[in-house]
Amino acid sequence: QVQFVESGGGLVQPGGSLSLPCAASVVLDTVYNMGWYRQAPGKQREWVASYHSGSVPIYTESVKGRFTISGDNAKKVVYLQMSSLQPDDTAVYYCHFQTANEHYWGQGTQVTVSS
Repeated sequence: QVQFVESGGGLVQPGGSLSLPCAASVVLDTVYNMGWYRQAPGKQREWVASYHSGSVPIYTESVKGRFTISGDNAKKVVYLQMSSLQPDDTAVYYCHFQTANEHYWGQGTQVTVSS
């Protein structure tokens, strides 16, 4: 079930920056983890970054130093700040959060990096 509302996608030139916000819709359970995934056309969805309250955010190797995840588990919001974007970053980006019993996904937003 789609539980998040996300936005901020679009077309950006290589080397550019983009910010993705995502907010929970109807999920009221306690959130233990929030993060971002992405899926390129014809490819499997891959994990990008995770935000754990009280812990250091973690990232997949390909985005380290370029992407920053932030959020508030209590408010059920998560953000992804992307910089130095590359064509390989082109994908549909999905926000995600985890409760004790379920995983919830945003509807996805398209990010296209091209000149």
